[in-house]
Amino acid sequence: MVQGCAKNDRRAQEALYRKYFPKMMGLTMYLVKDREKSLEIVNQGFLRVYQKIHTFRGEGSLEGWIKTLMLRARADYFKKDNKYLSAIILDEVEDGRHENTTMNDMYYQDIVKLIDRLPAATAEVFRLYAIEGFKHAEIAEQLGISVGTSKWHLSAARQKLKELIGLYYNKETQRDVG
Repeated sequence: MVQGCAKNDRRAQEALYRKYFPKMMGLTMYLVKDREKSLEIVNQGFLRVYQKIHTFRGEGSLEGWIKTLMLRARADYFKKDNKYLSAIILDEVEDGRHENTTMNDMYYQDIVKLIDRLPAATAEVFRLYAIEGFKHAEIAEQLGISVGTSKWHLSAARQKLKELIGLYYNKETQRDVG
């Protein structure tokens, strides 16, 4: 089936889809709670599977590999969906220079660029927690890490984002003055 999909064989692709669709839809529904969004994410995920199946080396399970691509498709879906951005909560910036600067003062694309500058694992934990609203136990289960590691990544993400927002604020202030 994997070799057939790598050769773009439609029957192999359909067989793969039929075999793994129920599990991937169940995973996505559990995480997203909206059938239409879940279906969109699953279909995007399978598109990625077909595009990247040639990179599957047979190490580990095919289902686990597909699940990873589904989780990435879900993260990308929410990354592009502006309304979830308002759910981002950073601790208050301690230093008074930035007290009037809020996430609402920044454009969505600017914030995404800042998140993209985080290390991959830290960015993923931040997205899952702050944007998608998952609890640390759920994140730990999804990513195969401990709850403590999830909390550490969130803390590291917040600290780094505070620094990056401060730099962004200073850059914008200098642009306004100059």
